[in-house]
Amino acid sequence: MSEQQTVLVTGGSGYIGSWCVIGLLQQGYTVRTTVRNLGREGAVRAAIGTVVDAQDRLAFHAADLTSDAGWDAAASGCDYVLHVASPIAIAEPRNADELIVPARDGTRRAVGAALRAGVKRVVLTSSVAAASPRTGARESASDETVWTDLDDPRVNAYSRSKTLAERTAWDLVAAAPGDTTLATVNPSVVLGPILSRDFSDSVQVIQRLLSGRVPGLPRLGFSFVDVRDVADLHIRAMTAPEAAGQRFIAAGDFAWIAEVVAILKAGLGEGAAKVPTRRVPDLVLRLAALFDKSLAGVAPRLGERRTFSSAKAERVLGWRPRPLQETVLDCARSLIAAKAI
Repeated sequence: MSEQQTVLVTGGSGYIGSWCVIGLLQQGYTVRTTVRNLGREGAVRAAIGTVVDAQDRLAFHAADLTSDAGWDAAASGCDYVLHVASPIAIAEPRNADELIVPARDGTRRAVGAALRAGVKRVVLTSSVAAASPRTGARESASDETVWTDLDDPRVNAYSRSKTLAERTAWDLVAAAPGDTTLATVNPSVVLGPILSRDFSDSVQVIQRLLSGRVPGLPRLGFSFVDVRDVADLHIRAMTAPEAAGQRFIAAGDFAWIAEVVAILKAGLGEGAAKVPTRRVPDLVLRLAALFDKSLAGVAPRLGERRTFSSAKAERVLGWRPRPLQETVLDCARSLIAAKAI
């Protein structure tokens, strides 16, 4: 039973990690989580406590993706490990290794500790960035059989980091003795309610729209998924026998930014007063990207419709993503409540 089982969640202060901790506590598990600095424990407990009472079933361990210290102690005695911690950046770093090295080496450390502890299963948080077609296609549809082509020079640092980290995990588990199995969850762009003012970069899509910080709407679209559904898929993949050795894409509906704006306007009324409605021509955004690093990464995606299929997660694990409208409005309302606009 879950009460007698212990799960390590790496990166419990992160957006996905904190919701994984919440989901596990709600199901009766004892949870350990890693943070880089134990000074964060109070803030993380408070954020998680807004949703669930952890009682005495949540413990914190100090461990950093860039150091060997602390990983074996965190994993020892655990039944499962959810390796969620990974660096993320909106802007392309000057040196790709700023993302690649901690993602890849952190995976070696976390998965290595899980293997030494003899856990039943590791679930790695990967990304659709590791399951994407070659850049440049105007329309594409991907599933778990697709791997990002690292020979493509246009693949950005974040996609490289997630692909190399996932490959590292598969190689480690394949080469290890023992019965530990691996599953991966590959989310698309993650939205949903925030727990505090310390939230994921992906939520800035909604934050910037609500605050009016974007002058207009670019011709950009993404497959969005709710953070609560991503956490749910991690837990399903952790325990289902048929999930062993499998990748699972976590993606909901594709939507253009203009469609997200329509949801905000319809659902929030005056709360969406600053949300822009006019379109930004592609040329204008491409010129702006020359001076704004946060735009440089998305400018090549203008007009692209990349979709990702979650049919496998739905068929094998019974997973269902919630409607995009619920995800967007819950995200927006939580940002407003946290005074993060």
